[in-house]
Amino acid sequence: MMQKVTLTVAGKELILETGRIAKQANGSVFAQYAGSAVIATVCSSSESVEGLDYVPLTVDYNEKYYAAGKIPGGFIKRESRPKDKEILVSRLIDRPMRPLFEKSFGREIQLIPTTLSTDQVNPPDILAIIASSAAVHISDIPFNGPVAGVRVCQVDGQLVVNPTYEQIEKSTMEIVVAGTKDGITMVEGGAKEVSEELMIEALDKAHAMIKEFCALQEKLRELAGKPKLPLNALSYSLENVDAIRAAAFPKLQTACFLPTKGERHDGIKAVKTEFAAQHAAQLEDEKQKKLFDALFEDMQYEILRSSILNNGKRVDGRGLEDIRTITCETDILQRTHGSALFTRGETQALVVTTLGTVFDEQIFDDIEGDKRENFMLHYNFPPYSVGEVGRMGTGRREIGHGNLARRSLEAMVPSKEDFPYTVRVVSEIMESNGSSSMASVCGGTLAMLHAGVPMKKPVAGIAMGLITEGKAGPGDRFAVLSDILGEEDHLGDMDFKVAGTQDGITGFQMDIKIAGVSSEIMRKALDQAKRGRLHILSIMNKCISRPADHISEYAPKIVTLRIDIDKIGALIGPGGKNIKALCEQYSVRINTEDDGTVTIFGKNTKDAEDAKVAVMGIASDPEINRVYDGVVKRIMDFGAFVEILPGKEGLVHISKLSRQRIAQVTDVVKEGQQIPVKLLEIDKQGRLNLSYIDAIDPNGASDERGGRKEERPRNDRR
Repeated sequence: MMQKVTLTVAGKELILETGRIAKQANGSVFAQYAGSAVIATVCSSSESVEGLDYVPLTVDYNEKYYAAGKIPGGFIKRESRPKDKEILVSRLIDRPMRPLFEKSFGREIQLIPTTLSTDQVNPPDILAIIASSAAVHISDIPFNGPVAGVRVCQVDGQLVVNPTYEQIEKSTMEIVVAGTKDGITMVEGGAKEVSEELMIEALDKAHAMIKEFCALQEKLRELAGKPKLPLNALSYSLENVDAIRAAAFPKLQTACFLPTKGERHDGIKAVKTEFAAQHAAQLEDEKQKKLFDALFEDMQYEILRSSILNNGKRVDGRGLEDIRTITCETDILQRTHGSALFTRGETQALVVTTLGTVFDEQIFDDIEGDKRENFMLHYNFPPYSVGEVGRMGTGRREIGHGNLARRSLEAMVPSKEDFPYTVRVVSEIMESNGSSSMASVCGGTLAMLHAGVPMKKPVAGIAMGLITEGKAGPGDRFAVLSDILGEEDHLGDMDFKVAGTQDGITGFQMDIKIAGVSSEIMRKALDQAKRGRLHILSIMNKCISRPADHISEYAPKIVTLRIDIDKIGALIGPGGKNIKALCEQYSVRINTEDDGTVTIFGKNTKDAEDAKVAVMGIASDPEINRVYDGVVKRIMDFGAFVEILPGKEGLVHISKLSRQRIAQVTDVVKEGQQIPVKLLEIDKQGRLNLSYIDAIDPNGASDERGGRKEERPRNDRR
C-alpha cells in the first residue's frame, strides 16, 4: 500500500513516498523536491554472522544522466564506474548513518540511492541523505535513526538553508550538516575565511531543520514501518575474562604509554602474545579468539580515555593542547615546479605542485552541467605509510581526504585572471599517525608558495579529538584534544578537522561517534583549533611565507592579453588557419575566450612574447606609415603580394621594390622570403599598398619600427 508524507520547505513540497516503487527491497523511499527525485533502497543479506565486530554497510549513491536530460559524453554511452562526486555523496550518507547500525545484527547491508531526476536548480545530494535514512528507518533493519542532512550557505551575509546551485556559487561558506533529532553527527564543507562564531550559528540553524526532517521520517514509519528483525546477540562469553583482565591490564597500561607509535604497537602486541600463549588451548576456538581480541580493544579504550579525563595525559605524553614537533622543508625535488615536505610527529606528507595550461584543466561532465576547474588536489595513501602491506590504488578514503584538502586550500588559490595557470597539487603520504589530510593542507600551501603560486594567504589545518564521560550531557566531563593521534581518532568520540588562515576558517569536517555534541563542546573545540592553527602557521611562515619570485624554468610560460571581441575571428582565421600558423611558427599553444582574452602558452618566455607581438598585430588594424615584417606570398608581373599580418596581404608594386628600375620582380624577391615593408596607404576599396623598405630614401625620418616616415620610394621621384 502506498504511503506518503510531505513537508513544505522554502515554499516547495518535500515528498517522501513508499509502497509504489522497488517494493521487493527491505525498504525503499521515493523522495521528491521541486524537479529533483531520488529513489533510495536498502537490502540486507539473509544470513547473520554471530560476533561480527564491524557493520558490513555499503552505500552506492549514483546519478543517471537521463535525470538531467543528458547522454553521457565520450565513447561509452552508459553510466559506468562511480565518479568522484558520487563517491563523495556516498560518504556523506555513510558517515552519519554507520554508527547507528548495530554490529550484532550481523548481516550485510547495501544502501543504493539513485538520482532519477534533477531540475539543475536544487542539488539532489541532500534529498539522497534524507531518502536513504527514511528507507532504512521504515525497513525491518534495526537502526537507531533517523538522520537527516541539510546544506547551509552564507549568501550576501545571510545564512541560507538548502540553497540552490546559483546561491551556492555566490556563497562565502558552504557546509553539509547531518545529524539526529538529538544532535549533529557530521559536518563537511568549505568557506572563505569565516569566523568560528558564524560556524556555530550555521550549525544551530542546520540542526533546527534536521529535527523537522527527522520528524517527517518518523511519520512515514508510523504509516508504513516494518517490524524490525532480531539482533544476533552473542550466545557465549570469554572464559577466564576476569583473570585475564586483572593480569593483563597493568602490563597493557605500560605498553599504551610508550613514546612512539611503533613502540606502542609492538608493546601491546607483546602483551597480547604473552597472554594468548598462556590461554592457547582456550583460544583455539575462533569465537573465544574474537572475544579475546575485543577484550584487549576494550582495555585500551578504557586506559586511553581514563588517562585523558583523570590525568590530562595522552598516550604519547602530551597535554591536551600540545601539538607534536613540526618541521617544514621546500625545494625537495629538483625538476618539479614546486615541492615541500611537511612533518608533524609521525605524520609526513611529501607534496608536489605542477603548473599547467588551460588545456590541462579538469573537465566535469555530470548532471549538474559541464564545468572546468583549474585547481586540483590529489591525495595518495600508500600502505607503506603505516608500515603495512596492501593494494595500491585510489579508494573512497583517498577521494574524501583529497576533497577536504582541496576545499581547504581552494579559497586562497588565486583566480584564473590573476594567475592563468592550471595548478595541480599531489600529496603523497609518507608516514601516517593522525590527520594526514591536514598535513596535506599544510604541505600544499608550502609547495604552492615554492612553485610561485600567489596564494592570497597561507592555510594550515589541524585535527581535533574528543573524549567524553557518559553521553556528553550537561555536567559530564569532557576533554578536547589538539592534533590527535591515530589511536585517539580510533578510540575517541570525535574526529574534527579545521583548516584556515590566520583570519578565518576555509575547510571543516567533523564526524561524531556519540549522539551529538553540545554548543559548549563545539565552541571549546573551535577555539582550541584556532590556537593550534595559528601555531602551525607561525612555523610554516618561518619556512616560506610568500610565493617564490619566479616560477620554475621547467614550467610553461604563459602570457595573457585582451583583444577586441570582433578581432577573435581574424585571429583564428578560416578553419583555424591563422591561429594554427602562429602556433607552428612560434612553437606555442594559443587559447581564446569569448570575452576577448587570449592566453599564449610557450616553452620559454621568448616564444611566448614573440607570439604575443604577432597576436597584437593581428588584433590591431593596419597602420599607415608603419613598417611590418612581411612574407612574400605571391609574385606577379606587376609586383609581389606580401602578408604583413596573418590573413592580411598588400601589394608591393614593381616600382616600389628597388631604387633602380628592375626588369622583373624575381630579381629582388622570391616567394616565401621575409622582407620589411611599409604600409603607404589603404585605398578606398580597403587594399593595402606597400613599399619594400630597401627602396626607401635613407634620408627619411625613422619610424617606431626602425623604418622611415614620410619618405617616398626613389622610383616615385620625378
